[in-house]
Amino acid sequence: MTFDQQWIEYDFNPFILFSANGKILSLNTEAQYLLGATETSYLYKIATTYASSSFGFKTTFLDLEFGRFKFFGITVGYENEEQIGIRLYQLPTFNFSKQKPDGQLVNIYTLIDLCISANSIGSSIKYIKELDPTLPEIRLNTDLFIKLLTKIYQSFSENDSITTHLFFRVGEHIKFEKEKYSLFAIEVSAPNMHRKYATELTSLGEENHLFVEIKEAKVTINIPMIKS
Repeated sequence: MTFDQQWIEYDFNPFILFSANGKILSLNTEAQYLLGATETSYLYKIATTYASSSFGFKTTFLDLEFGRFKFFGITVGYENEEQIGIRLYQLPTFNFSKQKPDGQLVNIYTLIDLCISANSIGSSIKYIKELDPTLPEIRLNTDLFIKLLTKIYQSFSENDSITTHLFFRVGEHIKFEKEKYSLFAIEVSAPNMHRKYATELTSLGEENHLFVEIKEAKVTINIPMIKS
């Protein structure tokens, strides 16, 4: 790998080179993580949509969001009809604390069931669980995490049903003290959410040393797989 290629490989911004029919010819490490959050065909469509009308490079400032990834602009370039490249300029929004989550090894399924049980007392809400069954015990501060997840369920209290989806974030990782950890997520969703809880949820996420994504109808907790 040449020095120029190493710069691209270790760039914080995703870079992808496509063929004329949308097949990936090359990509850097950050782009591999991005492809865990969106489809290749969609990124190719963005590249062709914002390409210059003639050969060359064109930079466009626009807001894009794919899961934890947020971008403020792109550069698209091509010198022939056979290849087209795109570089996406990333906002550093996945703000994990430098301190990794502490606590004890816990069974995440037990914690989810505990929170659902507590919130279902005296409630007619139907709690739907879609849980990947393969997660091992991971390290969390139990009290803080239960406080966070309980508050998320409370923010969706005016719904007939609430869905909890537990899944791996394929291809995504986080580093603490130079050690890389895989990520998984707990996504709680329902049509109606009390927005007044948003600030508190973000604060509780930071207290847990976890990143919380808040959307219109869902809240996602992103958790590193710390197993020791």
